Amino acid sequence: MKKTILAIIMLCLLTPFVLYAQDVSQLVEKVKAKIEQVKDYTASGKMKTNVSFLKVPVANVVIYFKKPNQLKIKNEKGISFVPKGTVSINLNNVLSSGSYTALDAGVDKVAGIPVRVVKLLPSDENADVVLSTLYIDEARQVILRSRTTTRDNGSYELEMSYAKYVSFGLPDKIIFSFNTKEYKLPKGMTFDFDDGSAVKQEAGKTKNKKGRAEITINSYSINKGLADDVFK
Repeated sequence: MKKTILAIIMLCLLTPFVLYAQDVSQLVEKVKAKIEQVKDYTASGKMKTNVSFLKVPVANVVIYFKKPNQLKIKNEKGISFVPKGTVSINLNNVLSSGSYTALDAGVDKVAGIPVRVVKLLPSDENADVVLSTLYIDEARQVILRSRTTTRDNGSYELEMSYAKYVSFGLPDKIIFSFNTKEYKLPKGMTFDFDDGSAVKQEAGKTKNKKGRAEITINSYSINKGLADDVFK
């Protein structure tokens, strides 16, 4: 009898935690379903890059995306200073496989908006993404911030705000931060440094500084079809 009572008490204590964990998984699935509406897109906007030791002008950009993870940012003025890791700019490669464990990490706020914090641990030990922390706006079922640690491409953070395209889970503004040492400059590319000098960097050599880039999207063209040649 005592064992039965103890079992009932334990079940009552554990059930809320189990349901809460299931609720987090369901929330991630809803976010994933919204993102997966988008098969491809072409977006136009402006990109502002802030790297402490480089002067990179604000430029018009066109972003091309095609599932599962093809991404290209074309800068009208030359280089787009984007680390490889931001291929997850739409978080598609974090959520698309479904091979992860979602863990509840409590609640927080992003830009004053209440969010649920969820940690994603990939099931594949050899996956490039080691850990992702998502800050999810439950009301709109979109990700406002993500922190991702990768095996080969360093760590980076995305922060997103939404307006016209929230129904597709596509942000109107994206801010991403990264370590510049993870980015390899193209061979022979010349940049203006903060001291006014122009220095030609050798391929693969950058200073270990924090970088930040901001893209403001003017418009999206969604699910119109993109050829693979666009990404070559």
